[in-house]
Amino acid sequence: MTKCLSSRRFAASYHAASAASASASFPAPRLFSYEKIKSNLTVKDAIPSVEEAFGALAKGKVDVPMPMHIGIEESLEAGPGDCHIKGGYVFGAKTFTVKLACVSFYKNVTERRLPAGSGVFVVVDAAKGCPLGIFQENRVMTDLRTGAAGAIALKYTTSENNNVIGFIGTGAIARNMARAVAAVRKNFTCIAYGLDVEGAKIFADEMSVELGVPFKVASSSEDLCGQSNVIFTQTTGSDFVLNLGHLRKGTTIIASGSDQPTKQELPNNVLASADKYIADLTKQTSRVGELRGAIEANVMTTGDVYCELGELVNGTKAGRENDHELIIVDLTGTGAQDAAIGQVAWDKLSQLEKVKNL
Repeated sequence: MTKCLSSRRFAASYHAASAASASASFPAPRLFSYEKIKSNLTVKDAIPSVEEAFGALAKGKVDVPMPMHIGIEESLEAGPGDCHIKGGYVFGAKTFTVKLACVSFYKNVTERRLPAGSGVFVVVDAAKGCPLGIFQENRVMTDLRTGAAGAIALKYTTSENNNVIGFIGTGAIARNMARAVAAVRKNFTCIAYGLDVEGAKIFADEMSVELGVPFKVASSSEDLCGQSNVIFTQTTGSDFVLNLGHLRKGTTIIASGSDQPTKQELPNNVLASADKYIADLTKQTSRVGELRGAIEANVMTTGDVYCELGELVNGTKAGRENDHELIIVDLTGTGAQDAAIGQVAWDKLSQLEKVKNL
């Protein structure tokens, strides 16, 4: 009887509240432009929050669904291109994030004088379930959170004397990886290689000026591998970018170019030879990352994953333990990172707008 009365009271109060709020509505989400985001957010802003998110992810404290992928097949009316939808919620955070990223729309570059990709982040109030802000980031926030993951990987899998940093691929992600290195390492030099020789030279010259660090251009991937302690790979993932025989002992490879089943930057024998293969999220790397190719070739299984990146952050697994280990970190990009950079962006940019309006 008491339970029935309680249920009726709850139903009555719920209907009363619903009636009272029938004429109310949530405010429209605030729109943050690409220019505002690009001018005010940095990799350095993202690193602490992304590091915490990886730690929470390893503890099972993040809800991260598998990414949704929409392939836009080329036709007279559309494509070619790809769309990725990712999201996540870090337990206890004030917001959660859903991201839509469009990539590989190469006709934009060749025919329309537009970038090959774009995207938006939707940052949502985790208490009320209403969108707070729409961030027209056009991959800026995505690249920042990827750079932050690179910084975290570097921090936990390399020693301070691993200070010759190589970059295979010299686009926007490489720039953020270089900035990320500068945020966590004091003394280092850099070497770059890209199929676009002129683009690699521009990357080296501009990043050297920006970071105050020596950059040079390698003549080949083999040349770069022979000089580097740490190698960041961030290419389109359409071809292998290095060979096992070219690597120095004790190299760390931080790969971020693969994020769908059609991509792979590292040969399977490199993956299988790693003393420690570390995933950002094993359920993703086994399906859309470097690990996928090694599994399909029957040279690795998910049982060969040494750990996930968050386990290094939490101290439950050791990173580099000697100068001879070949370590590979496979970064496919997780919803935990998107949730983290979404919170950072909302906190910083909404506060800037408040100050501006005073």
